[in-house]
This record gives sequence, structure tokens and C-alpha cells, in this order.
Amino acid sequence: MSLYTKSISSFLISRGRHSSLGSLAGLVILISSIPLIAVISNSLELSGAQWLNLWSTRLVELLWNTLSLAFLVAVVCLILGVSAAWWISRYEFVGRKIAIWLMVLPLTVPTYVFAHIYTTMFEDDGWIGSLIIWLFGSSEFIPDIYNIGGTTLVLSLAGFSYVFLLTNAALSNSTKNLEEAAIIHGAHPFQVFWRVNLPLLRPAIAAGTAVVVLHALSDFGAVSMLHFQTFTLSIYLQMSGRFDYQSAAGLSLVLVALSLTFLILERFFRTRQQYYASRQSRAHQRKTASPTVTFMIWLWLGSITLFSFGLPIAWMLKWTAEAWAHGSIQSEFWQYSFNSLLIATIAASLAIVVALPLSLFNARSRSRLSNGMLQLSSVGFVLPGPVIALGILAFILTQLPILYGGLSALVFALIIRFLPLAVQSQDAALQQVTPTIEQAGRSLGAGPIENLRRVILPMIKGGMASAWVLVFIDTLKELPATLILRPTGFDTLPVRIWIEASEEMLELAAPAALMLVIGTLPVLWVLMMNKGSQKT
Repeated sequence: MSLYTKSISSFLISRGRHSSLGSLAGLVILISSIPLIAVISNSLELSGAQWLNLWSTRLVELLWNTLSLAFLVAVVCLILGVSAAWWISRYEFVGRKIAIWLMVLPLTVPTYVFAHIYTTMFEDDGWIGSLIIWLFGSSEFIPDIYNIGGTTLVLSLAGFSYVFLLTNAALSNSTKNLEEAAIIHGAHPFQVFWRVNLPLLRPAIAAGTAVVVLHALSDFGAVSMLHFQTFTLSIYLQMSGRFDYQSAAGLSLVLVALSLTFLILERFFRTRQQYYASRQSRAHQRKTASPTVTFMIWLWLGSITLFSFGLPIAWMLKWTAEAWAHGSIQSEFWQYSFNSLLIATIAASLAIVVALPLSLFNARSRSRLSNGMLQLSSVGFVLPGPVIALGILAFILTQLPILYGGLSALVFALIIRFLPLAVQSQDAALQQVTPTIEQAGRSLGAGPIENLRRVILPMIKGGMASAWVLVFIDTLKELPATLILRPTGFDTLPVRIWIEASEEMLELAAPAALMLVIGTLPVLWVLMMNKGSQKT
């Protein structure tokens, strides 16, 4: 952190604390907006005739497919995530703590791994396909998952954990006074849930749904493996197959408009209705589940676990064991693992450093400017991986050609891609630091840098740890930007999964998928422990 603190020091001394932080935050925003600027610039080169051609040939179908997929995934994730969070937060039952982990573990499996596993399991000789043939005596009853239904299934199993985490946290912090008041006035349980609990949960549900929808809009791995045409797949094909960067930029601009429209509407409707619970209210106590209720809970949670983690991990273990027995896991595999861990560690470490001035500026300024900067930092979530790679590639070729083909270009793209995770986590942690604590440090003679090092950073270390873990996990699983910008010969585990899956080499794809899960588990454990310590 020494170079970073020195850079802050020069700003603070020369221009004053808030102005210097604002300048540094503005520089972060400018750098993170490079892909968006490149997309807008390239799309402006499209003529009216080219836009008309896009509309008549691609846009209508892509709009329908993408919006329909996002809607269906959001609905399924809401059903899975909210129901699981309700059972776990409202009842005390055998294995409850294990159930929390089982609902979070699907985050370790990337969408393209889900897609690859389920396409193989639904084949005639696959686990699910063989079971259907055994039950019905014919392969005609095996459903085709190369469509919107199969894509919805895959993205929902991969994404419902986001809704579960946020909803479970909101339910765990809820109070029982309002529920008791509703019951006293004659409301039955469903009315209590619909008119009391659900309004209080709306911010958490909306936040979880926003994450799910943005992931669905920008997903590349699952839609490409299932051959379902959405904006991200079409953008990638325009770039890699036809080398038509203008059309790719035009499609990217439409996708950005869709994502921004959704974010604006979501924030508008969330701020129109706000619900609060008194701090003096009593915390909600979990009910002890009867044996019948415990059976029902585990029947539902077990079914979710079976399809979201049980079958995928069993598949990985089976094929990895066969690869090991056949000697297919060679020294190159460990190099791919090292490359993935290296790039994820570098990107996560740099992301929290880059995000800190923006988070500090927003937490201390709380102005329209700082809030606008915070929203602009979400470019990485608005733009899918191929679009960010396109923007970075265009910028490097025109402004910094010396970086072309190097690892720095990939790191640059990954930081922009996952900067929102680092900013949001650190900003949330800074909201809990009272400004008077900083003022007390300065009144005792501490300078801005010393105050940052000895007061602020120790108090937000939990938020910084969460930010690092979230960026590390997503970087470890990231595929499209890595596929486009990686240096020659620098393959990662996601890239190998992509290559082996496209060639139907199951024995080689499974070990890489399993290693991704193993690499994610320790940092996921740190995240869960950090959340638990913050709650207590």
C-alpha cells in the first residue's frame, strides 16, 4: 500500500483533502469508462443503413431473447432464493448451518461449467438422460435444453444464491413487532408475509434481483454453450468471427442502454417506497421445526442442492477420477491452475486499491457528484466481458500499443470488469465509520495519510476483505475477457474448460472445473466468516 498512500499524500498536500480525493476518484471513473467510450465511439461510425440492417436482421430477435431470458431467470431465482432464505431464517432445524452453506456453494460453479455438465447429463448416455430412458423406455422424453428453457435452468441454478444471501441477511435482521401487530388485527400467515414481510424485504430482493438480471444480460459462457442467441453471444461472434467491430459496438450500445434502463427503473421504484423497522423492535426468534416441517424443509432445500451443486460436483469428481486414472492430468494442468490463481490474485489486489479513493470520496462527500461517480463505476457490470475486452483492445491499439498481447491488458480489463464489487463493498464498510472518529484522529495531530493508515483502514478491513474475496471469485471464473485478451500461451482454467468442452473431451474439462471449485472454497469461507463476525 506504500505507493498508493504516497500518491494520495501528494494529492492531499497539494489540493486539499476533498478536492484531491475527488480528482483521484474522477481519474478512476475516467479509466473505468474507457470500454464505454470505445463502444460509443465505434457505434457512431455505423451509418443509418447499417443500423437499419441490424434492426431488420438481428436486433428484434436479440431483444426478445435477452429480455425474455432475464425475466425468466429473475423469476426462478426469486422463487428459489426467497423460499430457501425464509425456511432457513424462520426455523431452527437439524443441519440449518449446513443448509446455509449448501445454498451458497453454487457460487463456486461458473455458468459455462453448469451448461457443459447439464448438456452432457441430458444426453442419451448421460445420467439424467439414462434415468429418463429407464423410466419411460424411450429417449423421446429427454427434454432439449438447447433453448431458452435450458438456458434459464442453468443461469437460475448458478445465480439464485445472490438472492438467497441478501434476503437471508434481511430476514435475519428483521423484527417481530410488526408481524405480531398484524396477527393481533386478524391477519393470517399469508397476509402477514404479503403485507408485512415482503415490503420490508423489497430492498434486499430488489438488490438480489438486480444482480441476477445483470448477470443474465451479460452472461456469455452458458448462452454460448447452449447456442442461445443473446446480445453477448452475438457481440462475440461479430468480433471473433466476422471482425465487424462497428456492428459489435452497435449491439453493445443497445445492451448498455438495456442495462442502464433496468438499473434506473429498479432504483426509481425502490426509492419511491421505503419501509423502516424501529431499532427498539425485538429481534425475530426462529421457531423449532417439528419432524414433519424439518422433512419438508430438507425436501425442498435438498432438491435445490441436488441440481445446483450435488449433481455438478459428482460429475466433476467422476470424470476427474477417470482422468487421473488414465494419466490425463499432466504438468500443463497445474500451470493453468497457477495462471488462474495468479491473475485472480493480482486483479483482486489492484481492484481494492483502485476502488478505495472512489469509496472514500463518496462516503465523505455524499454529493450528487460523488453519487454519480459511484453509479458510473458500475460500467463493469453493465458491459459484458466481450464488450469490455473490445473497448480495452481498441484503447490499447490506438493509445498504448506497447501493452498489446501482454498480461497487463488482461489485468486492466478484469479490474474494470469487477471494480463495482470492490467499490460497493468498501463503500458499505465506510458508511459505518463515523466522521467524528477521523476528526478525533486529526485533532490529536494525525495527518491525512496517518489517519487513513491507522484509523480508517483498520476499521474497514472487513469490507476490504469482502471486496477482495468477491473480486477474486469472479475473476477466477471469468471467461470471455480472458479468452480475448490473454497473452499467447497463457491459458487459464476457464479457457481450458472452454476448449475441452468444445471438443467434447470430458476427462480434461472436469479436472479444470473441479479445480475452480476447490480454489474458490477457501476465499468463500473467508467471506462467510467475515459476514458472521460483522453480524455478531
